Amino acid sequence: MQNDFRSIKIDREKCQGRMACMRICPTQAIRVRNRKATLLNDRCIDCGMCVRVCPNNAVVPQTSSFSDFTRFKYTIALPSPVLYSQFRGEFTPGAILNAFKKIGFDDAYDVACASEAVSIAIQEFLDNSTLNQTYISPFCPVIVRLIQIRYPNLLENLIPIDSPMEIAAREAKNLKMKETGLNAKEIGVIYITPCPAKMIAIKNPPRKKYSFVDGAISIAQIYPNLLQALNQQDTVGAKEVKGIGLGWPILGGQVSTLRAHDTIAIAGIMEVIRIFEDLENGKLKNIKYIECHSCSTACVGGSLNVENPYMSRNRVIKLLEKYGNTPCQDRDYVKNLIQKNFFSLPGKIDATPIAPIDSDISQALKKMQEKVTIYEKLPKIDCGACGSPDCNTFAEDIITNNAEIEDCIFVAMKKFENLSVELIDIVKKHSNKIYRNINI
Repeated sequence: MQNDFRSIKIDREKCQGRMACMRICPTQAIRVRNRKATLLNDRCIDCGMCVRVCPNNAVVPQTSSFSDFTRFKYTIALPSPVLYSQFRGEFTPGAILNAFKKIGFDDAYDVACASEAVSIAIQEFLDNSTLNQTYISPFCPVIVRLIQIRYPNLLENLIPIDSPMEIAAREAKNLKMKETGLNAKEIGVIYITPCPAKMIAIKNPPRKKYSFVDGAISIAQIYPNLLQALNQQDTVGAKEVKGIGLGWPILGGQVSTLRAHDTIAIAGIMEVIRIFEDLENGKLKNIKYIECHSCSTACVGGSLNVENPYMSRNRVIKLLEKYGNTPCQDRDYVKNLIQKNFFSLPGKIDATPIAPIDSDISQALKKMQEKVTIYEKLPKIDCGACGSPDCNTFAEDIITNNAEIEDCIFVAMKKFENLSVELIDIVKKHSNKIYRNINI
């Protein structure tokens, strides 16, 4: 069943219809009519590219607010490893974790260590898999959503391993339940996210009935409070954060421990689409695992970050040089958890294809022919002035009664030109009749 919740919404009061969001959307999920943008939920993949480019900040991420967590007796911050790259070098990951207690959280739990465990789980899965197929990383919700909409044949290629976010949330919640005596509903786990898409993984987690995460706050939203706390606190006694999981926010972070000739890492929706096309067409040979990121610079390029993604990447590399060589996880212990299916996700991910033009097949075929006829009348320059991203989607919008052909400025001008010629001919015709009957 398709979930209508999307991780972004358009504030129509702020929107001025400047079309930047429509032009950048990789799935043609935005239309602009009467100077207001509209989101087509069934096409949106929650990539957040529109958030990044809107000049009026009218595209709003649907993350949680601090007030949402007042219902919990105990709160745990679960920061994405991206967060460590948003601060200057003198602030260690451990100090950043400690700072959460200064701003109101009861505790903070590191996700980078869970990322290392998941890296080990991926390698073990690939080593033991008897299927001759290429597996795809499912840890970016945008990638999962893209496959659900456009590449349903690849759903079985998504590796059935839980995300570091979920692994860390489960461990943190269970640990605090034992320590405090509280039940699961009284403990709130809040993910500190670099992108709005994580709300999809929380609201509608793939293969699972529910998420262990109770909400998400953007890095940009929490950053000022953390920075102030870091500038004031004593970092002595900070938690130790280490391991290769610190590299997950950058391209290649997931596959850094895997055999290089068996894997590839891709960033950016358009590049991912190209690889998926090749995979579907059987052109991708001898590749066991594809690490996919929707953002062009991987997670350090998330739309809810505060730092330049290239500076962030540089800091991640420095963190890896300083802390990455010391393992966070005991490999034998992780292997034992793997045997107990600790990381496994056996459920099925359903396809959520775009709604057809018409539910009746004969009508749908008729409308498709009408679409072709309309398209041939259009200029085919994809200017977007009509409020649709290109001429092809504009033709579809017309047959679904979401636009009129006169919305195309070129068609409208041609019609006006024809009307003008016809009007001039009529005026001349009547003028001649009049002039023959009167003397001027």
